[in-house]
Amino acid sequence: MSETNRIEYKRELTSDLDIEKEVIAFLNYKEGGYIYIGIDRDGNVVGVDNVDDCMLKLKDRIKNNISPSAMGLFDIVSESRNGLPVVKITVASGIEKPYFKTRYGMTPRGAYLRVGTSAEPLQQDQIDRLFAMRTRNSISKIVSNRQDLTFEQLRIYYDEKGKRLNDNFKRSLELVTKDGEYNYVAYLLADENNNSIKVAKYSSLDRCDLIENNEYGYCSLIKATKSVLSKLEIENKTAARITPMERIETPLWDRVAVREAVINAIVHNDYSFEVPPKFEIFPDRLEITSAGRLPESLSREEFFTGISIPRNKELMRIYRDLDIVESLGSGIPRILRAYGEGSFHFTDNFIRITFPASVQTDHASGLESTRKIEKWPEKWPEKWPENGQKILEVISYNKSVTIAQLEEELNIGHTTLKKILREMQNENIIRRVGPAKGGHWEVVER
Repeated sequence: MSETNRIEYKRELTSDLDIEKEVIAFLNYKEGGYIYIGIDRDGNVVGVDNVDDCMLKLKDRIKNNISPSAMGLFDIVSESRNGLPVVKITVASGIEKPYFKTRYGMTPRGAYLRVGTSAEPLQQDQIDRLFAMRTRNSISKIVSNRQDLTFEQLRIYYDEKGKRLNDNFKRSLELVTKDGEYNYVAYLLADENNNSIKVAKYSSLDRCDLIENNEYGYCSLIKATKSVLSKLEIENKTAARITPMERIETPLWDRVAVREAVINAIVHNDYSFEVPPKFEIFPDRLEITSAGRLPESLSREEFFTGISIPRNKELMRIYRDLDIVESLGSGIPRILRAYGEGSFHFTDNFIRITFPASVQTDHASGLESTRKIEKWPEKWPEKWPENGQKILEVISYNKSVTIAQLEEELNIGHTTLKKILREMQNENIIRRVGPAKGGHWEVVER
């Protein structure tokens, strides 16, 4: 392949600021782009001698030599081409244009734009115009109304991924303003806040008959995200249809599309409105609504082709650190593959995604599901029927679920959950097979 307006080849990583120039040009370009290290300008693969060292240097240079911060806007991976290792940098179009070399500031020596197959210096009037258009209500610039924030939940999530946070994490994750105060990103990720995400359930096709209203929040946005995903996984029951030849089982909504839509709605929500995303379950559909319009520099056509301009790059960076987001721009194509462009509805202030159910359900009586537990023992304590039912449903489709995951998924306190599990085991409803780590749960056949 030859170079294009979105593809740049570099034979090797040089010691000058050439690679920063190419990254900046793609950050300022409306579509972003890809840079390959280990391929010459003619498209010949020459490989990279030390891939790990190259990737480490790239991350460090992009992080420290480009302003505004590009963290959350790039991804670095290794690939094999013709049997040789190369390094691929994926660069998203930034929302805080113009980006520039920190050493040279917002001048033609520091700011570049991708034009054809090259990075061209921006003229000063172009730089001034882009700066005037820069979003000034970025949540990283909004000072949190609380400064007594703690981040133990965030530390736990990073520890689980083997990425321990150092003493300087508040600045490295961009949780503080230039004056050192906690910003709104920090507020959303703190152990305690007033942000709450609702998952509502209706028995009617409109919003008149609300039968369930769950709130997940007042905690780290990461924990709230995982709780919403778990709740929708429980609600995404499997409908069974019997044919003369086989039993066909279909979930209400495509699971991959739902996960991508949930994460997109939360990560790209415009929190400057102080309106969180909303998730609503109807008998015939799932609706996911997030605040904010498409970025001004992104058309609908570009949006549907998977071009990504992260609204909240600080959140995107953290979600990628924790492997909640896989790669830049991958979510929308996955949703389109299952439901098409007609599932999206854009207004001046909101974006809504609608997933039709594979079958219309009756929330009052429940849908036949392979995860539905119908028989209960006579002595089942009346104190915990709802939580017990939820635990059985989760265990029935995830036998390896951990105590911590059950707490998060069902929003049950540790002490209460342990007591319920002990009672369920005593009543021979469930049993634990194997050790605490590495074992699994089983629902006892009755």
